This record gives sequence, C-alpha cells and structure tokens, in this order.
Amino acid sequence: AFVLALILVGCIGFDLPKITDVTEGYPAAEAGLTAGDTILKLNGKKIHFSREVSFYMYFHSDEELDVTYERDGELHETHLIPKFNEEENRYMFGFSYNSLREKGGVFDTIKYGAYELKYWICTTIESLKYLITGVVGVNDLSGPVGIVKSIGDTYDASKSVGMFTVVMSMINMAIMLSANLGVMNLLPLPALDGGRRVFLIIEAIRGKRVNPDREGMVHFVGLMLLMGLMVFVMFNDIRKLF
Repeated sequence: AFVLALILVGCIGFDLPKITDVTEGYPAAEAGLTAGDTILKLNGKKIHFSREVSFYMYFHSDEELDVTYERDGELHETHLIPKFNEEENRYMFGFSYNSLREKGGVFDTIKYGAYELKYWICTTIESLKYLITGVVGVNDLSGPVGIVKSIGDTYDASKSVGMFTVVMSMINMAIMLSANLGVMNLLPLPALDGGRRVFLIIEAIRGKRVNPDREGMVHFVGLMLLMGLMVFVMFNDIRKLF
C-alpha cells in the first residue's frame, strides 16, 4: 500500500486542506478564518488532506469544532459553533476547502505517501468504530461482490477521462483495499492473525503454551462465525445489485 501510495502521490500530487472561501454570517467568517488558511487540526485530530476534513465533517457536522490552522507560517486556534441552515436543512460552519491536488518534491512525495497510507488505515479503523457504535449499519458493509462492483463503477466513471485516470483510480482502490485488509487481519479475532497474536501474548504472560486443541477450537468457531458474516455480506451485496 505504501509503494502504491508513493506512485499515486508522485503522479497526481496531494490535496492540501486549504480554505478556499468563507461565507459571511457563518461561524468561520465571524471567527476570522479567511481563504488561504490551512487546516491542521479538527478537535485535536491531525489533518493532512482535504478529504480528511470531508470525512470528519460528515460525521460531526452538528458538533462544536476546535480548529487549528496556519496562516503565513503562524499557528492560530479558534472555536466554531455550527449554525443551522434551513434551506440546506443541515448545520454549517461556512467555509469550503481545496479539492485540487498539487505536487511537491521527493521529500513531499514520501511524506504525503505516508500520510496517504495513514489516511486509509485511520479511515478503516474509524469506520469499524462507527459500525460498532451503530453510526453506520451492517448494510453498509461490502464483500467481494460489492468490491468488484465498486471497482467496475470506478472504471466506468474514469475511462471517459483517459487511461491515466483509470490507472490512478485503480491504484487508489488497491491502496484502500490493501490497507483495509491489513487492519482487518490484525483485529484480535479468532482465525485471524490478530487472534493468533492474542494467544501469543497469553502464552508470554503465562510462561507456557496454550493447549493446541483448545486454541484450534477457538479459531474454528471464529472461522465459522466469519464465514457466516461473509455469507450475509455477500447476500446483501447481491441484493443491492437488483
């Protein structure tokens, strides 16, 4: 995933979270934010890409916001309270941000390549948190069928632009899937590598090996539960196709 991230960032650059416009009468303008400011943190969460702003705001649009931003090399902090827009029927802070990508040198490519990988790892972890807390439902899960459909939809949407866009889109999908699988495989669940690590930690604490038959049974039960989940997710993906 990191190697592909380096290729992606080296070819198309990175989307810095720069504010492009503020709306008068809304919290951002009243707090003194202006076009050109670069967002560095939202409620303590470090921000490197404009996508991270979008992801965070999607789930926290109605919450108060502590913003750390940079202007002319100096750091500033402000507190924003969202204002409800009746026409849009949603809470708004009144600022828009950059979605265009810009390129840098070798150092920037390596740095933002690492940030690209971090973005997908953190997005996967936060998505799992939202799934556990009920913010998103099991119907939002996708298995092999859903993944193939997403890849096909991405290809169809990008092929009209050109082969370069298709290749970059596929690399982006590969980064997401690789990071996603890496995180999922390390979860402390039976039948996964993360589950095996739990047993290794237990063995290290106890100073002796766990009964292999008992460990095998735990992994077997975990595997059956995972297979059941996969069947459910695959059925749900097929249902969405129709």
